[in-house]
Amino acid sequence: MRATDWDIKKLAILRALRDRGTVTATAQALLMTPSAVSQQLTNLARQLGVPLLEAHGRRVRLTDAAHLVLRHAEAVFAQLERADAELEAYLQGESGEVRVAAFSTAVPALVVPAVRALRAAHPGIAVRVREAEAAEAYELLSAGDVDLALSLAAHAPTARDPKFTRVPLLADPLDVALPAGHPLTGAAGPRLAELAGEHWIFGGSGPWSEITRAACEAAGFVPEQAHSAAGWTAILAMVEAGMGIALVPRMAAAGREGVVMCALGEDRPVRHVVAAVRSGSEGAPAVSRVLDALRDAAAER
Repeated sequence: MRATDWDIKKLAILRALRDRGTVTATAQALLMTPSAVSQQLTNLARQLGVPLLEAHGRRVRLTDAAHLVLRHAEAVFAQLERADAELEAYLQGESGEVRVAAFSTAVPALVVPAVRALRAAHPGIAVRVREAEAAEAYELLSAGDVDLALSLAAHAPTARDPKFTRVPLLADPLDVALPAGHPLTGAAGPRLAELAGEHWIFGGSGPWSEITRAACEAAGFVPEQAHSAAGWTAILAMVEAGMGIALVPRMAAAGREGVVMCALGEDRPVRHVVAAVRSGSEGAPAVSRVLDALRDAAAER
């Protein structure tokens, strides 16, 4: 086996199969046919001289040799991203477009202030924003459809994932939204456990449902879900009407006359916001500038 046998395009297909799980899903993601995916991987196995796939029921799975190959390939992919970053710096300097995928509350709280700052300081850098939740954002990032993803650390790939470089941005406190006149509206730093007997409003599934349940369970109780809603407008409207209370990230809190946002005390939960880029691409000038602007926006909150 020689280094020239390592075909980057075919290695990228193998990595996509590892991430997607099936030949069909890999083909859809790469805009290829399943037979073309299989043929490319067969050719790669022949070039490398090792079996890469083995039958597993009606599917295939990667062999130990394939995982070994990919461990080394990740370093190659990261080095190519760094090469692209240096070429971009050479060709474009302080100009370029950065495509950002971000979850809904991060857009007004972090992305918009960052874009405003960039327009003033680096007008040659354009930012294109796409709203996406964590799972979709990382799929877009991995596929090369966006250059930067904003998500919550709890729903992001681990820091050990070699495909991505993660940048911590913000620890966003969770406050409790109370209807005006609630007995705890004037309390200084109440504990979350004091709200165990309340009616709670949160989504029936998804990240915010998980965050609310986990925070309450960490405080020693299971929240009684009185109403289910996913959007903050609907949640806060129900709080205002006295239908229940809700945990609300400070980034998402919006002024509403009949709602009092109460900062919790020592057991106050937080959610951690992170940015991620493909490993090696953080050195690209435009991406680096956007990361700096996001850090500044987070520091000002």
